[in-house]
Amino acid sequence: MDILITGGTGFIGQRLCQRLLAAGHRVTVLTRSPGRPGQAGVQYVGALGDVGPVHAVVNLAGEPLVEGRWNAARKQAMLESRIGTTRALLDWMRGLPTRPQVLVSGSAIGYYGPRDATPLDEAASPGHDFAAMLCRRWEAEALKAEDLGVRTCLLRTGIVLDREGGALARMLPPFRIGAGGPMGDGMQWMSWIHRDDLVGLILWLLADPETRGACNGTAPAAVTNAEFARTLAHVLKRPAWVRTPAFALKLAFGEMAGLLLTGQNVVPARALQEGYRFRYPTLEAALRAILG
Repeated sequence: MDILITGGTGFIGQRLCQRLLAAGHRVTVLTRSPGRPGQAGVQYVGALGDVGPVHAVVNLAGEPLVEGRWNAARKQAMLESRIGTTRALLDWMRGLPTRPQVLVSGSAIGYYGPRDATPLDEAASPGHDFAAMLCRRWEAEALKAEDLGVRTCLLRTGIVLDREGGALARMLPPFRIGAGGPMGDGMQWMSWIHRDDLVGLILWLLADPETRGACNGTAPAAVTNAEFARTLAHVLKRPAWVRTPAFALKLAFGEMAGLLLTGQNVVPARALQEGYRFRYPTLEAALRAILG
């Protein structure tokens, strides 16, 4: 297949490109810096007008949420980077003589808002905070592709684990020196997924012609933040007794600290019911694979 990826130079996109190329697909990445060195075999373009006919689109573009304090400008950038890119893709598709067969568009489990321990599948109601509003608007824009005859999948991604980036890369330095531990009371749920399983889910969504709509991109076994800290410390053979107080996170990150101090117990019901097999269904197995 010929596949267009937005966000293809990011933490998830780079691994996705590797897997697609290894499977014999042709990959084009839309990027703001097409002249920078990239992966061999990938075509990098700076404008949709430079993209030839494609069979599929994977839309992963978006400013990171868990990075610094939120203010009006940051929130606007987060909205525009997701909704604006998705809208541009739809405008481009409308003008094509032959449209892509499928769009896999990113979203996040922030769609569900802060929740307690109740398991949440894809049918659960959305939340009402900023992150939930952002995901709802992002998904609503992507779903307009269905009106163009493009099968559309919405991948609600959890906390993606690998040593090369994301949340785990930020956690590792303090945990390696025995200074890691829970955040706040540690009772908030963390719905995580190994990066290779998330990429596997994207490949599955691209390939399965019957799957459309929302799909939770999380492993089957969510854990509390305290359990995550204990498991990571156990794998690293370090203690995990240095708790980060909630007030310190709120002081450092303001409103964004809510993402660290609350969570969701998300279940990938769609993937499990429709036959996706997780390589790393448990946290300890995922961390051991990542950390050797």
